[in-house]
Amino acid sequence: MDTLKAVVVGAGGISNAWFPPLIKEGVGIPAVVDIIPDAAEARIKQYNLAAKAFSDVRTALRKTKPDFVVDLTIPAAHCTVTCTALKKGCHVIGEKPMAASLAEARRMVKAAGKAGKLYMVSQSRRWSAEHASLARAAREGAIGDITTINCDFYIGAHFGGFRDQMASPLILDMAIHHFDLARYFTGCDPVAVYAREFNPKGSWYKGDVATSCIFEMTNGVIFTYRGSWCAEGCHTSWNGDWRVIGTSGTLLYEKDQRPTGQVVAGPGGFHRPLAPAVIPDVAMPSTGMHGALCEMLNYLRTGTLPQTDCKDNIKSLAMVFAAIESARKGKRIKITI
Repeated sequence: MDTLKAVVVGAGGISNAWFPPLIKEGVGIPAVVDIIPDAAEARIKQYNLAAKAFSDVRTALRKTKPDFVVDLTIPAAHCTVTCTALKKGCHVIGEKPMAASLAEARRMVKAAGKAGKLYMVSQSRRWSAEHASLARAAREGAIGDITTINCDFYIGAHFGGFRDQMASPLILDMAIHHFDLARYFTGCDPVAVYAREFNPKGSWYKGDVATSCIFEMTNGVIFTYRGSWCAEGCHTSWNGDWRVIGTSGTLLYEKDQRPTGQVVAGPGGFHRPLAPAVIPDVAMPSTGMHGALCEMLNYLRTGTLPQTDCKDNIKSLAMVFAAIESARKGKRIKITI
């Protein structure tokens, strides 16, 4: 097959996580686009690319005719960049979150369908051996039928800058990772949510930076999420600490260590006898953004749909906006896509 070509749109800090895997996978990069031309030029020089710098997406696509676009712009620009690329006949892989609103995300899904092109979201934490092992064990019945899944996320994060001024920094900027992992680990989709956002005493954020959420999922599963970005001391992992409970046992995933668990081993007694849960090792040759890119390239070569195709990933985004709406209105919100 001829060398695949990609135009990279957005030359900010996140692009440093994308250029190395693009180069490693032999993807041609004929253009780098950024509203600040010097930023695009700097990345071209940094990675010794045979590329041209552009400040306009349409011009770059017209002159280079790539197979796909890598959208690394800010969330507010995702809809415009992605829809433009799709209309020009390009597939798209983009950074999370899909869009700055659910309405924009729906527009992007519709644009992909109309163009007959793939738009996938790099929900990078799905490409982790530990996460894949937990998901396989939970979804293949290692603990019976899943009933409950819990995630705790507590970090004292002194970012400075725009996050300190956001109205819902934790849910809007971070929780999408955990909400998507809950779907990945269980194979369930969101039905409704009741959420409470708050800004704890001593917070250095302007907006509500802590939350407690109760999600109702398909198959009767309940997902509870507790998190804060202004919790000093005893930090969890950035991936969160997880407990998955089933009808015959429990799985734990904490501090980014290999998942563990216990299952009922027999009848009798106040506490049933327990044995270690069988948790498979899952090979993950390429992780994070590299793993996402490999799924995109595999689709282009074989037609196998990536797990984070936009029609699926919009369900994770819907959890974010429903949780924010629930917190604002103080009531349970049904989740619609």
